[in-house]
Amino acid sequence: MKDKYNLSGDWLLCDFHIHTNISDGLLPLKDVIDLYGQHGFDVISITDHILDKYTLEKRIKNKEPINAIKEEDFNDYLKMLWNESRRAWKKYKMLLIPGVEITNDFNKYHILVIDIKEYIDPTLPVEEIVKKAKEQNAVVVAAHPDKKKTDKKHDSWYLWKNQERFRDLFDAWEVANRDDLFNSIGVKKYNYIANSDFHEPRHLYSWKTLIRVEEKNVEAIKEAIRKNENVAIYLMRKTIKWR
Repeated sequence: MKDKYNLSGDWLLCDFHIHTNISDGLLPLKDVIDLYGQHGFDVISITDHILDKYTLEKRIKNKEPINAIKEEDFNDYLKMLWNESRRAWKKYKMLLIPGVEITNDFNKYHILVIDIKEYIDPTLPVEEIVKKAKEQNAVVVAAHPDKKKTDKKHDSWYLWKNQERFRDLFDAWEVANRDDLFNSIGVKKYNYIANSDFHEPRHLYSWKTLIRVEEKNVEAIKEAIRKNENVAIYLMRKTIKWR
């Protein structure tokens, strides 16, 4: 008899907001995969930055590090993730879902696209970005919508200002990011997930998502986020002994 509350299956430890040195993270992709795999994670998404054209032009003009994937390099980025996803599954039984953080620092919105398959221009309006992501059957998440305590500026100010307008546009909102817990998202009962916004090893110990599904595959994970059933958040600390 099927569980009427759909409580069959294991709880999976997940992190859907992870950066490597392909953009502004500290570690190479392979090292990030091994770090998460050795700590017993079940599902991760690598979400390196792609930038709006105004911010990209400004960084190039000022001779600053771009810290993002250029459009012409995007297909190579996906190929690297697909290759690592096979290794992650073979070595750790860990799902790696290709993703990006669509980063518009000009108009102040950051959007996670999980299971991305084609490049999306971060300069587009929010609604158009979400539309294009959903046409790819990707999951779309409002990244760190409230201001983090350690931030000098609010990178997703536009999403926060228009949260009621966008509340059902996104599949989920980050209710927690690294060490910040956004009570405002929880109180409003938005669909939610929690992530590390990983840039360096110490960020591993931070807020995470637990998801319970009957089958451990990408489509089941995406559907769980969209329905926001059997989803919980978990604050991971160093005292836990992993396999």
